[in-house]
Amino acid sequence: MISTGSIRTVVGIIGNVISFGLFLSPFPTFLKIFKKKAVEQFSPVPYLATLLNCMLWVMYGLPFVHPNSVLVLTINGIGFIIEALYLLTFFIYSPRRLRLQIVAILAAELVFVGAVMGGVLSGAHTHHKRTQIVGILCVIFGTAMYASPLSIMKLVIQTKSVKYMPFFLSLVSFLNGLCWTAYSLLRFDLYILIPNGLGALLAAVQLILYFIYYRTTPKDDTNQNLELPEVTPASTPFPLSAVTVEN
Repeated sequence: MISTGSIRTVVGIIGNVISFGLFLSPFPTFLKIFKKKAVEQFSPVPYLATLLNCMLWVMYGLPFVHPNSVLVLTINGIGFIIEALYLLTFFIYSPRRLRLQIVAILAAELVFVGAVMGGVLSGAHTHHKRTQIVGILCVIFGTAMYASPLSIMKLVIQTKSVKYMPFFLSLVSFLNGLCWTAYSLLRFDLYILIPNGLGALLAAVQLILYFIYYRTTPKDDTNQNLELPEVTPASTPFPLSAVTVEN
């Protein structure tokens, strides 16, 4: 008889693989930035937001905060490294003004995470309290990132076109949210469940919209180069924190 813990581990590993793919989704964009030696119209904000999200989930997965969360820790640690590399590339090829903005936002994020970590270690002396504090922050930021595609969904309905909503990313994001939702239910974890359950729901709505409006989308629109930065949750991942479109 397979134990619930073993099933949860397998689901978590699958979630790691899917989330890793989502973290890599912006790679073509950064390859273009590297080749052109310029960031052009792309914004660093989605990657800064995802970096913060990863840092919070890494903190959540630490043994002295929420024990037995290795799979949450690993994928978000990997995500942190990937996002840091994206931001490094962005920084190298950005104009001076944008570099200063990146440094300022990054510094604010590090101060915030450091303050949270210091507060949790000094003020919360049980795993339950630490989990609660960091978990609430993860839910807030994770839910905000998962909710960001609402503007894209509104645009799809208004234009009756899926030009700005790639099917593959919507599908993978749905699977990602579904996988981590299952993970959170196998050994109940409210803080992973809320953002990922919401993410799976919103991604499902995106898929429905895609099938509704695909036929009304001009064929040349479906050939656009689209990229949606990611959020995993456990990062949340889903990677629809923003959309960059290059004609």
